[in-house]
Amino acid sequence: MMAEQLQSAENLPNAPTAGKATKMPTVTPTTKSERLVALDALRGVATLGILIMNIQSFSMVSSAYLNPTAFGDLKNANYWVWYLSHLFADMKFMSIFSMLFGAGIVLMSDRRTARGLPVTGFHFRRMGWLLVFGLLHAHLLWQGDILVSYALCGMAVFYFRNFSPRVLWITGLLCFSVASGLSVFTGWSIPLWPPEDVLQMQQETWQPGATEINKEVAIQLGPWLQQLPLRSTQAFFLETFVFLFTLAWRCSGLMLIGMALYKQGILTGVRSNPIYLFLLVIAACIGIPVTMHGIHQNFANEWNMSYSFFIGDQFNYWASPLISLGYAGAMMLIFKSPNLAKMAWPLARVGQMALSNYLLQTLLCTSLFYGHGLGQFGNFSRVEQIITVLAVSLLQLVFSCLWLRYFRFGPFEWLWRSLTYWQCQPLRIPTPVDATV
Repeated sequence: MMAEQLQSAENLPNAPTAGKATKMPTVTPTTKSERLVALDALRGVATLGILIMNIQSFSMVSSAYLNPTAFGDLKNANYWVWYLSHLFADMKFMSIFSMLFGAGIVLMSDRRTARGLPVTGFHFRRMGWLLVFGLLHAHLLWQGDILVSYALCGMAVFYFRNFSPRVLWITGLLCFSVASGLSVFTGWSIPLWPPEDVLQMQQETWQPGATEINKEVAIQLGPWLQQLPLRSTQAFFLETFVFLFTLAWRCSGLMLIGMALYKQGILTGVRSNPIYLFLLVIAACIGIPVTMHGIHQNFANEWNMSYSFFIGDQFNYWASPLISLGYAGAMMLIFKSPNLAKMAWPLARVGQMALSNYLLQTLLCTSLFYGHGLGQFGNFSRVEQIITVLAVSLLQLVFSCLWLRYFRFGPFEWLWRSLTYWQCQPLRIPTPVDATV
């Protein structure tokens, strides 16, 4: 689920040459020395990791993503796959993407400002095209798209980019807490709802019956045109009600926190090792135990909708950013070690073309699970899902390394960039022969 954090550090035009102030700067790619490789690698980890959760949406009925008891086997190995996925992946990689998105806005703004280039118009063109990509992705391919939310939130938080880290932290935490407060209030208010409304939500969203499950499976196993009405309806619901209720507050809050972390040097790897070790300790001693407690409470309450959907989820909601910061700390420590950094370099390649890899995951998984492909929707156990994730991740590691040997950007990064500048950008890396021509 992504965007600027889906893309590597912004490739900006060169600054105007002295004595030629009236000449428009030319557009050239970012050099390797300008690239923050640790950020790319962290983005790569999130790109591969987010499929651990998204594959549940690709391969199972929509309620199974929220309630693991709603569909499929949850025993033995399948239980442990779900447990570990929820503990280490659910909301964690989306949190990383959101924070990196905010950091990317500050990075882009600082670089363009330093080169005397306009910032505001450029940013909103980028977000506008990202919004278009997201709408097409959501309504034509997969309803679980996150690009629309990132584009809209990216437009809003842009105006906070010059604030101090302290203000960004306070504003980000307040924003992040709004979605939590709305969820808890809704959960507490359920006893006051009309019984028929509670039953409708239970059957449509949380614990559908066999009839509803069979209907959704049949639609997803049908031809592409048959899938479109359901997909578009679900996507519109995410882009409106869910966005206003939770995604706008959560994503925007984490983007603001990401801006603060970038300004404090935490996301650039320049802080001392004890800082990054401290992030690991926070993740291990607070983030993971709190998430585990939340899991225990959900099972103790038998995944009752009024508790687990709105209140029980709050343990993971608040613990996830702490675990995500632990991942960030680990990646920064890896890139402070030359030997470990060499081993992690392929992850940076994945992160450099994260938008393309995110969309490629959709193309691969919809081709595997939906009716216009191999038609395996509803057939894969959670163990088989995680094996698929590992296979797709290996493919994307190889693909990213091979692609970037010959090309400057991923295919969708190139398209996004060309549309933003409204000028076809150079894609192929010149060969030694080309360089001498």
